[in-house]
Amino acid sequence: MFRRSLRFILLVLWLGQGNILSAQLSLPRSTPEAEGVSAAQIARFLDAAAQSKCEFHSYMMLRHGKVIAEGWWSPYQPELKHTLYSCSKSFTATAIGFAVQENLLSLTDKVISFFPDELPDTVSSYLQDLSVEHLLTMSTGQDPEPTFSITPRDSNWVRAFLATPLVNRPGTRFRYSSMATYMLAAILDRVARQPLIEYLRPRLFEPLGIRDMDWEEDSRGIAVGGWGLRIKTEDMARFAQFFLQKGNWNGKQLLDSGWVEAASSAQILQNPNAPQSTSDSSDWLQGYGYQMWRCRHNAYRGDGAFGQFMIVIPDYDAVVVITAEAPDMQEEINLVWDHLLPAFQDAPLPENREALASLRVTEKSLALPAPEDNGIARKIRQKFYFEGNDRRWEAIRFNLGKQRGTVQFQTADGVYEIGFKRGAWKEGKTRRPGPSVLAAAIENTSMLYPTRVVASYTWQDEQTLKLVLRYIESPHTETLLCRFDGDALTVAVTHSFVTQKPLFVVKGESGK
Repeated sequence: MFRRSLRFILLVLWLGQGNILSAQLSLPRSTPEAEGVSAAQIARFLDAAAQSKCEFHSYMMLRHGKVIAEGWWSPYQPELKHTLYSCSKSFTATAIGFAVQENLLSLTDKVISFFPDELPDTVSSYLQDLSVEHLLTMSTGQDPEPTFSITPRDSNWVRAFLATPLVNRPGTRFRYSSMATYMLAAILDRVARQPLIEYLRPRLFEPLGIRDMDWEEDSRGIAVGGWGLRIKTEDMARFAQFFLQKGNWNGKQLLDSGWVEAASSAQILQNPNAPQSTSDSSDWLQGYGYQMWRCRHNAYRGDGAFGQFMIVIPDYDAVVVITAEAPDMQEEINLVWDHLLPAFQDAPLPENREALASLRVTEKSLALPAPEDNGIARKIRQKFYFEGNDRRWEAIRFNLGKQRGTVQFQTADGVYEIGFKRGAWKEGKTRRPGPSVLAAAIENTSMLYPTRVVASYTWQDEQTLKLVLRYIESPHTETLLCRFDGDALTVAVTHSFVTQKPLFVVKGESGK
C-alpha cells in the first residue's frame, strides 16, 4: 500500500512538473481589451483576410508581451512547423550578432579572410573590400543576384559565390541576395566550428523555448542561411518579441541591445531614387537593416516569400506574426495596417464579453476546406506510364473508391503513395518532395521528411479527376488535374498561387 501511494505521489509531482514546464514554454495569454486592443477590430481583420486574395495559414498577435489573439486555418495547426523562407535570414543575422558579441568576428572583417582555400584565381579589388556588414545589408555588389544560378549547378556554393563578379563597389547599392545570407552562415560555421542551428541552440532557441526546429543544408552540411528554417508560429512570435525587448528575455540580456537596434534600423535604402509617392505606399522601400526590413509606421519585420511575416511595432509595443501563401505580400501587410493598427489604444479598454466571445468563435472556426464535392462517386483502379519528361515522372497508379483511396506516384527518385478522401482532407505523411522555390538547388533536405500532408479528391466530371495535396508544414499546395481519355491520361499540375495555367503537363498511357 505504501509503495502504491508513493508511486501515486511521484506521478502527481511528475505531472505537475510537466504542467509547469509546459506553462513556461508557452507565451503568456491575455484578452485584447485588457491590453488596450479592440477585439471587434481584430475580428474585422479576420473578415478582411477572408475577403482578400491572400490565403492565411496562421496568425498571432502580441501586446505588452502577451498573446491576445491567435488562430490557425485548419488543416494548419499550432503544433506544426512552417517553412519560413526568408524569415530565416533574420535568425542567421542574429547568429552573427552573437558571434560579434563573443568576439568571434567583426562587421569589418573581409569575407575572403574566412575562405583562403576557396578564392578564385584573380581576386578583384571589389572582392577584397567585401565585408561581413556588406553581406548583412545586401550590398555585395553582385548583380544579378546569384542564388538561382549557383544553387542548381554547384555543390560548393562558397567557391561559386566568391567567383561571381562584383559589378558595383560593395556597400553602395542594395541588391537582395539569399546567397549573401548563405555566406554569413558559412562564415559562422567556420568561426564557431559548429553548424548554425547548433550555435543558436543554447544562445537563442533554448532560452526562448524554441524546440524541434530544423534547417536545410547545402551538400557540405552548412545551413543554407537565407531560407530553409522551420519553426512553429508561436516560435516566430517569441523571436519577434525578443527583438521588441531589444535582446532581453525573462530579465536576462541575451543579445546586446545595440546589435538589435542596428539590425532593426535602416542601414541602406532599397531605391534612393524612388518617387515619394511610391515609397509612401510600399513596405519594401523603407530601408533595410541587418536582414530585417523596415516598414511603414516605424515598424520592422522578418519577411519570407509567400507571406511569412514577423512584424515588430515598437510604437504600440506589439508583435504580429503571420504564415500564409499570398500572391501579393503588400496586400497582406496592408491588412495589418488597415485593420490592426487602428485597434491599438494607449490604455486598457472596458471589458467587451460579446466581442471577445465572437472573436474566439471565429478563431476556432478558421479553416481552408477541401475542394467542394459535386456528388460524382466514380471508382478508378488504373496505372498509367509516362514517356521521358523533364519532371522525371515514370508512372501514376490510381486506386480510388467512391469515398477514399490512394494515388501512387512513381518518379526517377522514388515511389510515393498518398491517401486521399473525396471532398474531405485525408491526413498523412510522405517523402514525396513538395513545391519549393529552391526545389532545383543541390542541397540536403532530408530533415524535412517525412512531411505532413493532407489530400483530397473530387471528380469535376466523369473524365476529369482533381487531386489537391497540401504540404501543411510549408506554404504550398499542389493541384493535379487528371483528364482521362480511354487509355490515355493527361495530368496538368499547378501549385502555389499560379492557377491561371498549368506549371507543366505530362501525358501517359494505360498499362498493367
